[in-house]
Amino acid sequence: MSTFNVPTKNEVSANNQAIFTQLEKGLGFVPNLYAAFAHSETALGNFLAIGNGKTSFSAKEKEVINLAVSQVNNCVYCLSAHTAIGKMNGFTEEQILELRVGKASFDTKLNALANFSKSVAENRGAATPETVENLYAAGYTKGNLADAIILIGEITITNYFHKTTDVAVDFPLAQAL
Repeated sequence: MSTFNVPTKNEVSANNQAIFTQLEKGLGFVPNLYAAFAHSETALGNFLAIGNGKTSFSAKEKEVINLAVSQVNNCVYCLSAHTAIGKMNGFTEEQILELRVGKASFDTKLNALANFSKSVAENRGAATPETVENLYAAGYTKGNLADAIILIGEITITNYFHKTTDVAVDFPLAQAL
């Protein structure tokens, strides 16, 4: 298999160079996975448009989804990135490990969201009726369900992209389960 390189700022289009500059300002660096999207003139911008879209979920809730889905998809890059981001959003290492398996014993509402997200990912979009009902019983709405599906799709994109390209992980490696 050929190596999927991570392009530098000088190797991408002017449009993607501008996006790299914005990422450097906001994150302090351009994550390898994002840089790899820049092989395309449009992929990086399109992906970031999804990721920067408005949602009804808090940053912590988004990380619940990201961690549960990335574990189902066994994406070491996304598990590593979202472990770091999860810690930045206040989760402990133990909580992150629990979220990765689709549970949150420390928070009933997050538990329903983690279960639902895992179910959607495992069942290729067909969440079990029980996880949908538990999501609603925990206080989430139909609007939240719609937003959750968008977020599950977003993280699945990066999971699949990394699994196909195998670009180097540039975050501290997530602990194996």
